Amino acid sequence: MIEIWTEKYRPNTLKDVVGQSNITKTLISFVNKKSLPHLMFSGPAGVGKTTSAMCIAKDLWGESWKSNFYETNASDERGINVIRDKIKQYAKIKPLGSDFKIIFLDECDALTRDAQQALRRIMEQYTNTTRFILSCNYSSNVIPPIQSRCAVFRFKKTQDKDIQKHIKSIAEKEQLEIDNDAVGLIGEISDGDIRSAINLLQCASVDGKKITKNTISSISGTLMHDEVKDIVNYALQKDFIKARKMLMNQMIEKGVSGLEIIKAINRYIWTIDIAEELKIKIVILLGEFEFRIAEGGREDIQIEAFLANLADLK
Repeated sequence: MIEIWTEKYRPNTLKDVVGQSNITKTLISFVNKKSLPHLMFSGPAGVGKTTSAMCIAKDLWGESWKSNFYETNASDERGINVIRDKIKQYAKIKPLGSDFKIIFLDECDALTRDAQQALRRIMEQYTNTTRFILSCNYSSNVIPPIQSRCAVFRFKKTQDKDIQKHIKSIAEKEQLEIDNDAVGLIGEISDGDIRSAINLLQCASVDGKKITKNTISSISGTLMHDEVKDIVNYALQKDFIKARKMLMNQMIEKGVSGLEIIKAINRYIWTIDIAEELKIKIVILLGEFEFRIAEGGREDIQIEAFLANLADLK
């Protein structure tokens, strides 16, 4: 049976959580004192919010941690009924061998306002026996009464150096041969998402060959730095036809998505020496066409339109 590496290498203790040392120090202090407030973990995907919640339970209760840990995802059922029925019923249950149990509610910012109001009342009513750990991408979508009842921790994107170190560690354990350039590209592509980085490494390891930068680029459907460079330079030189031809070839041959192209160009723009005014104009264009694609616009047409606008810049 093939193991999923994100689970195989998921930390079992707060000390091993990657890239969030300032947060884990405080959480470890809570665990050592066995005094835990309601917590809210806010931040982008793949940075350790769920892992940290699980590690708290594991550090508190060891192998029997699942007995006092209940996990649910608010994006699956967003309405008030899931709070009144499932969450409230579990909150009523007496903890086993502990003063409290933990309810971990992932993506709580997906809950409706009425559901959040109901959750606030349950957090108050069962505070003697239940601690809530709420996870969200955007804390601004959570009502202030809930935020005020929690210690809020804002998780940041995992730094590139931490991702690269972790990837090298996993590669060594899996006896993989991987180039430093490939490790660097994984860090760049994952953009602070350590879960994405691990998944990419596992995909690249399937054929058992040496993992190179080209391997990662091919699997991820990401444009290489030189490919982006040529496309952007031709557009800025007003050679729209050549820039379009190169871009269409990449979209067809490598299956690169429009959003990935936008991200790749955005990364490249900050590495080149052009006037700040021109960079500002390009970033504004990138934001506009990223929004158009996200709203359902045809990727090929929107990317062509972006290149046309890029070629038309003064």
